[in-house]
Amino acid sequence: MKKAGYTLANRISQINEWIGKKISWLTFLLVILVCFDVIVRYLFNDTAAWIMELEWHMFALIFLLGAGYAFKHDRHVRVDLFYSNFKEKDKALVNLIGGLLFLIPWTIVIIIASFNYANVSFQIRETSPDPGGLPARYIIKFAITLGGILLFLQALANVIKSYLDYHSSSDQ
Repeated sequence: MKKAGYTLANRISQINEWIGKKISWLTFLLVILVCFDVIVRYLFNDTAAWIMELEWHMFALIFLLGAGYAFKHDRHVRVDLFYSNFKEKDKALVNLIGGLLFLIPWTIVIIIASFNYANVSFQIRETSPDPGGLPARYIIKFAITLGGILLFLQALANVIKSYLDYHSSSDQ
């Protein structure tokens, strides 16, 4: 049973690892796009609405789809007043309780709310309000839902690992 739990948690983590590595390339593309925008803006005194919108869409994708990856690698925001001095068993308990009471419920709220938000956008076929802006604004809105799902899955993996680590700790 314990091995199956770790296997499930590791499989979930592999999904976020793969997506995180793929999404990291968007950072490189975003830098190129911003540089292009700056050059065009200052040399030719010109810009386009779709370029600026694409910049924030790429940033949103990096942030949203990379959240599970960041959480997997413990690169998220943590109030670390006492945590770093805890024993591994105590860290596992804090992660277990925090995941169950805060992170998983929060991600469920985000998934439900963002899906409804994106679905309304899809139903009306929302596009950019700016002339020359990007079409299909609902795609980026559905990215909020996908990011919430990836974070939920990673939270689930973390809760499973924390539970197993807490119960297999030698200093019970």
